[in-house]
This record gives sequence, C-alpha cells and structure tokens, in this order.
Amino acid sequence: MKPGKNDRKHQVLIAGAELRELKRLDMPESLGLDRRIERYQGKRSIGLYRWDLDCLLATLSLVVEGRDPFVSSKGIVTLKALHDRLQAVYDAAYGATGV
Repeated sequence: MKPGKNDRKHQVLIAGAELRELKRLDMPESLGLDRRIERYQGKRSIGLYRWDLDCLLATLSLVVEGRDPFVSSKGIVTLKALHDRLQAVYDAAYGATGV
C-alpha cells in the first residue's frame, strides 16, 4: 500500500524485550509490515502509518486477550505494555475511536 499525501508516518521506537516478543508473533495480512519488523533492529524509530498501527493493535489485542496459545505469560505482559504504548500513539493522532 502506498501512502497518500495526507497520510502521516508515526515514529515509534520498539526495542529490547518488546521487539523480541513482537518478532515471534505471526501477523496475518500485514501488508509487508511483518517483513519490515523482521528486518527492524530496534536502533532507530520505525515509521508506522495508520494501517500499520491498525494491524499491530489488532494482532496485539488477540495476544493481550489470551487468544494466542504460543505466547508465554511473560511475553503477554511485555506485549501488553507495547499495545498500550501503540494505542496511546494511535489515540493521540486519530482520537479514541480506534481499535
């Protein structure tokens, strides 16, 4: 998907345990986001568009709700923190009507 002239890119730094747990997840229909996260090393901020945030929030919501049996309890806590942080970025940019 190509960004339009009104699409904004949000810079988010994901590093350490959050990045390790995020790379372990299987993201369905992520429009290339899964490849970008796989190549991402956590040294610089990653640019995420609205559809990237939507995909990440939807995937992380499933994990936080306990629907992914392959994530450990420690991983759930780590990914919950990432979910909350990304939700705050989404809400600040697009209002609280998001995922």
